[in-house]
Amino acid sequence: MRWYALQPRDPADPRWPLPQSPQIRLKAEDPDDARRRFHEAYPSEPFGTPGQPLPNRGAGSFRDDPDGLVVAETEAPPAPQE
Repeated sequence: MRWYALQPRDPADPRWPLPQSPQIRLKAEDPDDARRRFHEAYPSEPFGTPGQPLPNRGAGSFRDDPDGLVVAETEAPPAPQE
């Protein structure tokens, strides 16, 4: 598996679940797998909104906006300092 960095295309995107972190790194088989793992770890509001009552399509969803996330292969993150 390779390491991938994911970040919002727009740093001010309110859907980004980690405002204190500009990107996350995770291991995945390929960019599509990295995207899938991101959606599993950071799902949107579970049932959307009254105007859009679909599962996993709430305010935090990047699922219907593939260009909203930038996925790029990267190096492994540094080991945590203890």
